[in-house]
Amino acid sequence: MNDLFHKFSVRCSNAVGSSWSFILAVGVVAAWAVTGPLFGYSDTWQLMINTGTTIITFLMVFLIQHTQNRDSQCMQLKLDELIRALDGARTKLVNLDSLSEEDLKQLREEFKNLDPRENKYLS
Repeated sequence: MNDLFHKFSVRCSNAVGSSWSFILAVGVVAAWAVTGPLFGYSDTWQLMINTGTTIITFLMVFLIQHTQNRDSQCMQLKLDELIRALDGARTKLVNLDSLSEEDLKQLREEFKNLDPRENKYLS
């Protein structure tokens, strides 16, 4: 099921992120606006666009979140591999996501205080 959803979300993200999707959306909104006088700018006319955009937005939130989570995981794995590959790197940095906020704050301060001239990885 996860694999099927992943394949669907990748295809859907690619399609929705295209310029053609934007042009289609602009076309739908333009068509809706043009039909306003035809329907007398009625409540039903307004409800059509509100309902349509709400449904699409609701579904896109899940799609975007899935894509973002996967991209974030992939990026994290790539960074972990780079950390492990560097001779002298602190491999404890690989598991930063499991550290407490206080530990992260302490590491942030530690990196802030590094002198780039003394650190061969920053120069």
